Amino acid sequence: MPALLPWLLPPVLLCLSNVFMTFAWYGHLKYRAAPLVVVVLVSWGIAFFEYCLAVPANRIGHQVYSAATLKVMQEIITLTVFAGFSVLWLRESLSLSQLAGFGLMAAGAALVILKP
Repeated sequence: MPALLPWLLPPVLLCLSNVFMTFAWYGHLKYRAAPLVVVVLVSWGIAFFEYCLAVPANRIGHQVYSAATLKVMQEIITLTVFAGFSVLWLRESLSLSQLAGFGLMAAGAALVILKP
């Protein structure tokens, strides 16, 4: 099992880190009355935990993935987490054009991740 950890742990850690990141960047949109300085400080506090997951994910993942692959993996995870967050937390629907755009980005990611 330890030989699989560099392959499996980075995507798991990146998924978790993106939940923190998405809340840090967009969670405050539900609380428009909160003072901006409070929002910034709370967001920084949340982002700390995102870094505690993302940095090890990239360090561990770079043993078996290229930096470009890790970045693309992170972006696709970000879009996926954000889509769910947008619908579930912000109660915003996703349009067909947004979904199509996400799909095109996923296709681009496949070009980077899947080797010819």
